[in-house]
Amino acid sequence: MYSIDFKKQAVKYKENGHTFKELNEAFNISAQTYYDWKKKFEQGYFEKKTKQTRRRKIDKEKLKLAIEEKPDAYLREIAEKFNCSEQAVFYALKRMNITYKKNIHIFGKIRNKKGWICGKTKFNR
Repeated sequence: MYSIDFKKQAVKYKENGHTFKELNEAFNISAQTYYDWKKKFEQGYFEKKTKQTRRRKIDKEKLKLAIEEKPDAYLREIAEKFNCSEQAVFYALKRMNITYKKNIHIFGKIRNKKGWICGKTKFNR
């Protein structure tokens, strides 16, 4: 794997009037490789491309304000406000490094109150 700078130097070297034999000795590449790199160079393949971020459904600032206004809101309540799914809210919060609304039940274990097992009430008589 050759770097982009190396490829540009090889193409410029040949364009400056050097033979393919000299190109092979200097850069250890074949004529076909030169033509491939030259074609890609002309098409703009080696130009740096700017990374485009896609537009998100949920604006980060609006989401942050919604959480500050009502910190006890469930994901579904926030999702209704932004007209999207709970999963979209969850991943937006995850991208912002915000943890939110843990499960109050631990499956298979009793939590806090006597009689609570896996989210169902079990009355001891």
